[in-house]
Amino acid sequence: MHPNFIKHINKYIELDDNTIEVLNKYIKPITYKKKEFLLKEGQICRSIYFVVKGCLRMFFINDKRTEQITQFALENWWISDFFSFMDNKPSEYFIQTVEKSEILSIDALSLEAMLKELPQMERYLRIIMQRAVAASQLRIKYVHQLSKEEFYIHFCTSFPEFVQRVPQYMIASYLGLTPEYVSELRKKNL
Repeated sequence: MHPNFIKHINKYIELDDNTIEVLNKYIKPITYKKKEFLLKEGQICRSIYFVVKGCLRMFFINDKRTEQITQFALENWWISDFFSFMDNKPSEYFIQTVEKSEILSIDALSLEAMLKELPQMERYLRIIMQRAVAASQLRIKYVHQLSKEEFYIHFCTSFPEFVQRVPQYMIASYLGLTPEYVSELRKKNL
């Protein structure tokens, strides 16, 4: 088991050596190259993914046939199409690596078995999901409350690691802005 994953979980719940050994049975490490897909639209999302190293993005193709990024995941973040994962239905999203990434994957059957064997992991996942929902709520508030420029500046100051690692056109897509407008804002705010 990757030490960063254990360290991350230990922020929320205590893991002993036996628990870590049990976790190893259920979680599968996978390395992906840059721009590799973990999920494509129309496929059923069978796993949830934890980013050990790297960066992923989740997006859909909008009515204008352009990519609309809905989520990023850097180190210590989880990502999945939870609707597809829970309901076993085809996904409307793509999940793709932005850079070479080391991922921990857990499929639905393994997740259920792990939660029966390690009920404390249910608490961990609840805390993580609450934090993800809260972040999503805050993002929606900012979309409606802040000007486009304020939203961009807030994003850059809150998540400087993204600005360094993620291409500008992807940041623009995530923020609902055009790449040209983001370029103007970057020049203006440098």
